[in-house]
Amino acid sequence: MNHHPLFTNRVAVLATMHHKEKVIAPILEQELGIKVVVPKYFNTDRFGTFTREIKRVGTQIEAARLKAETVLTMTGETLAIASEGTFGPHPGSPFIPCNREVVILLDKTNGLEIIGQEISTETNFNHRIVNSLEEAQDFADTIGFPEHALVVSLSSSPRSQDEIIKGIKTREQLVEAVQFGLNSSKDGKVYIETDMRALYNPTRMKNIAASTHDLVRKLNHACPNCSCPGFELVQRIKGLPCAYCHAPTQLTIAAVYKCQKCGFSKEKLFPDGLEKADPAQCLYCNP
Repeated sequence: MNHHPLFTNRVAVLATMHHKEKVIAPILEQELGIKVVVPKYFNTDRFGTFTREIKRVGTQIEAARLKAETVLTMTGETLAIASEGTFGPHPGSPFIPCNREVVILLDKTNGLEIIGQEISTETNFNHRIVNSLEEAQDFADTIGFPEHALVVSLSSSPRSQDEIIKGIKTREQLVEAVQFGLNSSKDGKVYIETDMRALYNPTRMKNIAASTHDLVRKLNHACPNCSCPGFELVQRIKGLPCAYCHAPTQLTIAAVYKCQKCGFSKEKLFPDGLEKADPAQCLYCNP
């Protein structure tokens, strides 16, 4: 495999404490020819936790970027990888939950920032308020336990680590955590949710791998003007004509790609392989 000369034989530090190297490192090492290392004692929880006792720093991409910048400062290296995940309504279908994963590459030597992304409806992100061990076990059965771990807390907005039991991976741990929570709760209820940390959630790990592949795909898309990797899509232009009346629709007629290094941009017509839109997508033919 011909690796890009900007990355071959370089060391990349991966900002993680949740074993993301298991899926990220093999992909990047094979595709880019780099060596991925994980620094010891790098605490990513300080940038935010899924269990909400520590608020995330900035937006999803800002948090990932800060992780990468911090690990570069800590190690003195010039190439960093970091990822960040979010869970919520799908941007195109708000009633469907989704997982958005981003993986960012920061290259201080070449002044590059490239971001891979995956938006997937494959997620077991869920929670429930329970008042019995039986209800907790029923919830566990619906989310893929014990392959996927659970979290039990005294409220939906825990204020400290003392109110949370994370990484529950066995039936015995679940029984112990729920009984402790019920005995400690003021209203006889506890909050149970999926543990969305990567090492405890195989489904999320698959999405992190997919976003890493997207990162590689962008890195392999070189600028036709300066050959810099990461010639990225920056704009989709609507207006694909209706096949029946030829009026412009909301579908994409062109995509604009731009190089972050030299600023060169290029417009590509019909990026989705369609030159005409189905009349069902036309506001005139199908108001």
